[in-house]
This record gives sequence, structure tokens and C-alpha cells, in this order.
Amino acid sequence: MFGTLARRWEEGGFGMYPIAACGVFVVAIAVDRFMVLFGKASIDKEAFLRGLKKHIYAGDLDKAISFVAGQKRTPLTAVVKAGLINVPKGPEEVQAAMDEAMLREAPKIEKRTAYLAMFSNAAMLFGLLGTIYGLIEVFGGVGAANPADKAALLSAGISHVMNCTGFGLIIAIGALLSFSVLQGRTQHMLDDINETSVGLLNLVVANKDKMKIPANIENLD
Repeated sequence: MFGTLARRWEEGGFGMYPIAACGVFVVAIAVDRFMVLFGKASIDKEAFLRGLKKHIYAGDLDKAISFVAGQKRTPLTAVVKAGLINVPKGPEEVQAAMDEAMLREAPKIEKRTAYLAMFSNAAMLFGLLGTIYGLIEVFGGVGAANPADKAALLSAGISHVMNCTGFGLIIAIGALLSFSVLQGRTQHMLDDINETSVGLLNLVVANKDKMKIPANIENLD
């Protein structure tokens, strides 16, 4: 298999190198984003909300903030914590604080994913460019060849240069699939944050009369 790949790489010509560079960037970005979106920035929303609601229903804001602070640091928990800290200032301040936190956290979820679509297009175009360049050379060489050998030379030459297009399409398809999965995950996480923000605001307003405000609320930020 490796011998076949090496042969096809050589047959593809110079166009294989920029395609390979695109492939390296695609793998690096995809691995980083998968680790962040499915690992570091991910949290069980339902379990998190169950624990949080228990403290809010009890009117214990101090424990609610401590509970959020004790969770894994994710964009969702950061937005919720910003809202809880501003509960004593009123619903408008809670909403404003969560909106501000959302503006900080959203780019961390979205960053670099869009580059996968760009590298997908670049890999495909580099593949086509390498193939066109190779075809120009093939037709130029066949023009000076023996008429009896032209058909065989042309067939072999076209077969060789098409490796560049094939390799470019492989990278492009992989990048596009990764982009689609990561973009879906990104949108899901943003939707969760928006839904949780609205739910938290409604929950705080509904339980504001029994909410106990901790004395050291300013030091919890």
C-alpha cells in the first residue's frame, strides 16, 4: 500500500505538495477543534442544570454560585456564573452580564472551524491546477512523439496527472466532512448557551423573593 501511495505521489507531480500542506492544516485544525468542542468545552447540560436549579429553588445564591464555580470551566458555565453574580443588581444586569460573557465565549467555540472549508476548497483547486499543468506537459510531449506511440503515451500521461486531482479531492472531502460535523457541534453549543441563559433569567426572576444574597457577592467574580 505504501509503495502504491509513493508511486502515485510521484506521478502526481509538484501539485501534490501544496495539497499535502492543506492536508496537514486540516488535520491539525480538525483535531484541535474536536478536542475542544467534544471535550474541553463540553459539559452535561441537563445534569448541570439539575444541580443548579436545586440551589436556586432553595433560594441559596451563594451555593448556586459555588456549584457553578466548582464545575469544569466551559463557555456555558462561564455565562451562567456571570449571570448569577449579578443577580443582586436585578434582571436587567443579569441579562447584560450574560450577553457580555456570551460575546467573550462564543469566539472560543467558533474559532478556526471556518478554515476547514477554506482548506477544502484550496485542496481541490490545487489538485485541479496540478492536473491542468500536468496535462499541458503531457500534450506538449506527445506532440513530438512517434505517431504510433501517441495514444499509449497520452493515456499513460493522463492517468499519471489525474493522481493530483484524486489526492486533492480526498483532502477536500475529509475537510468538508470535518467542517460539517464541527459546525453542527458549534451551533448546538451556542443554542444550549442561549437556551440556558433565558432559562436562568426566568428562574431567577421567579425565585427572587426567596433569594438569599451572600455578603461577599463582589468577591465571587
